[in-house]
Amino acid sequence: MVIADMVHPYVYRSGFPQGLPPLDLVLSAGDIPGYFLEFLASTLTVPVVYVPGNHDDEYINEGSGRHLPQGVINADGRVVSEAGLKIAGWGGVPRYRDGENQYTPAQARWGLGKLAWQARGGVDIFLTHAPPTGPHAGSDYAHRGCEFISGFISKRRPRLVVHGHIHEYEGKKVSYTDEASGAQVFNAYGYHILELAQQDERLLAKVGAGD
Repeated sequence: MVIADMVHPYVYRSGFPQGLPPLDLVLSAGDIPGYFLEFLASTLTVPVVYVPGNHDDEYINEGSGRHLPQGVINADGRVVSEAGLKIAGWGGVPRYRDGENQYTPAQARWGLGKLAWQARGGVDIFLTHAPPTGPHAGSDYAHRGCEFISGFISKRRPRLVVHGHIHEYEGKKVSYTDEASGAQVFNAYGYHILELAQQDERLLAKVGAGD
């Protein structure tokens, strides 16, 4: 299951995960509140892997103070192996104003270069909040694509790219195939169930419930 940018009422409910097929992994592509991530971790018995978005709402404020959600895996800036898949993570967005989790071109170049070195053996999935340049890039400056994300995809050729940040109002198709790398690029806004299958050494995502 992939999620991003909203607390979907069909997922955040007392009966979850009733009505859904068995899940192996949850990928959160950012701007998901920490309490929702902890809900998923406490309700499911599968790994929950996330990267932060640009609204800094992954933190939880409780009696013990402000802290990151428990029981989940923060993949920001590193490569993790879960559910038999290697996942590279990159949170935040290109800077568009003063705020948390926004990076300059120099920071993106350095950070994604470091991530590419960690991923030198290849990765199956690239989990990012901002989209690459191309069909899913937003029409406004705050939601523009990131050229350094596109560079990482071209260099490390993940089979599947999962991003958030682009909401329904953009009216874009939920997925497309990147011509340069062959990667399937998927917008996780809301929630979707993906069925992953190997075909011609590509990891194909078939959309199920939530599309």
